[in-house]
Amino acid sequence: MNSPSNFSWPDRLGAAAVYLVPLMEGLNFGSFLFRQFPILQVLFIPLIPVIQIYNAIPFGRLILFFVLFFAVVRNDSLSRFVRFNGMQAVLITIILSISSLILSLFGSGLQSGAPLLLETLVNTLFLATIAAVGFSLVQCLRGEYPELPGISDAANSQVF
Repeated sequence: MNSPSNFSWPDRLGAAAVYLVPLMEGLNFGSFLFRQFPILQVLFIPLIPVIQIYNAIPFGRLILFFVLFFAVVRNDSLSRFVRFNGMQAVLITIILSISSLILSLFGSGLQSGAPLLLETLVNTLFLATIAAVGFSLVQCLRGEYPELPGISDAANSQVF
């Protein structure tokens, strides 16, 4: 892929900004850890205004998802670096949305029968999201493509 010097700072910041969408989706899975370790919430205080707007708009999540997909990923006037990262953010968001749907369908059964299993699944999703988003943010700001196993290959095939 391209060397770090080929990407301008606006491209780096734009590529990093798209990861706010999966980060906000992933915060929903942090409830158990936030309850056990309230100090973790301090890390996300700067995001409170963005989260409030994100949650206040009816269908805001769906609208933002489609804006990210059509205005970033499918916008040929943006650099491939920004579009690639946009597609990775979309894929992470899809994974989190499907996970949330599955957990809501089976969550009540898990909660009564195996609360530890539910808590472990939710904590794993949260920590994986934080790790993927954190790694991707750092790589974008360095001007390098973040390579996430499986997701990068899928994103690469979707960005022409």
